[in-house]
Amino acid sequence: SEKLYTASPGFVNGLQARTFGVWTLLSSVIRCLCAIDIRNRTLYYLTLFTFFLALIHFLSEVFIYHTAALTIGVMAPLMVASFSILGMLIGLQYLEVEALSQNKKKN
Repeated sequence: SEKLYTASPGFVNGLQARTFGVWTLLSSVIRCLCAIDIRNRTLYYLTLFTFFLALIHFLSEVFIYHTAALTIGVMAPLMVASFSILGMLIGLQYLEVEALSQNKKKN
């Protein structure tokens, strides 16, 4: 939290830092589970949602609450979230095509 919220470090306390850490850990577990079972549509959408949450969180901290500055510590998660959302939206098309082809094979 000290490297991220550099614009207003006084607003960040230990509880918020620990909550942010647990949120990051939970997001990484969801993303790893999706990587293991990428064809699970529910898990895929949940993973995509975690990247949207990360993007919204960091953008709001920079542009709305002004607690973070656009440093490398903030730019890196913004870029990862943005590219991951783009990649997952592209991958979603392949997931839907695969589901349709499996349905045709069953019939």
